[in-house]
Amino acid sequence: LNCNENRTSSQNPSLPMGKKNTVTIEYEEELGEDEITSDIRSKKIKWLPNDWEFILNNIKEMRKDMNAPVDIMGCHMCHDSTADAKVQRYQTLVSLMLSSQTKDQITHAAMLRLREHGLNIDNILQTDDETLGKLIYPVGFWKRKVVYIKKTTKILGTTYQGDIPNSVEELCKLPGVGPKMAHLAMNIGWGIVSGIGVDTHVHRIANRLRWVPKETKTPESTRKALEDWLPQSLWKEVNHLMVGFGQTICKPVAPLCEKCLNWKLCPSAPKSLKK
Repeated sequence: LNCNENRTSSQNPSLPMGKKNTVTIEYEEELGEDEITSDIRSKKIKWLPNDWEFILNNIKEMRKDMNAPVDIMGCHMCHDSTADAKVQRYQTLVSLMLSSQTKDQITHAAMLRLREHGLNIDNILQTDDETLGKLIYPVGFWKRKVVYIKKTTKILGTTYQGDIPNSVEELCKLPGVGPKMAHLAMNIGWGIVSGIGVDTHVHRIANRLRWVPKETKTPESTRKALEDWLPQSLWKEVNHLMVGFGQTICKPVAPLCEKCLNWKLCPSAPKSLKK
């Protein structure tokens, strides 16, 4: 998944100013085997999970209907596509901050309320904490997120000319923004694939499929393990694919293994299915 724009960032004064920026959503076209093979060779990979390409293609097949909550209510769908590009990037970052430990449906509903209220830097800075809390409730850890949103919004207004940083390093310095949010913000907001966005779904599925050399305890550890071997040409789409797969089939509790095309290959599938 990717948001592209006519880049006229205030953070890069060498870029010419043009017409009002617009952001559009595009889906990655399927990559050819030659491109993936070339990517693998260029990385000089020492370890690869068994049958990973076959498993990934099965996941793509199971996700072709795009019927998961993330497809219609994910963070890439939460911004006002008619707003100025800076505002769209800000709204995307806020949606990512809200999404932590929160279902897409809850995040999307909160974003609609915020947008109706006026989701831009100036208006959020003028909004009192109680009102902001009511607008984002019941997202997970909503009281803490009120503080983070206010602090981050102030920094964006004073340090980044009302835009979001265009690097993972700078994004991670913002209160309430972690690596997963930063990589997704780079992808959705700037059209730059800086790394894999690993949330609880990607973390869980990667471990279930043994797509990591050894069990990982945190999403950040999983991200590093995946980036060590997964071709970079696939980084952009793998988050969206696996999040939707985790929402619909490979669920946290009671996964629908009998409906999964990978049940014969998955190390975590119940033994009763393989008899």
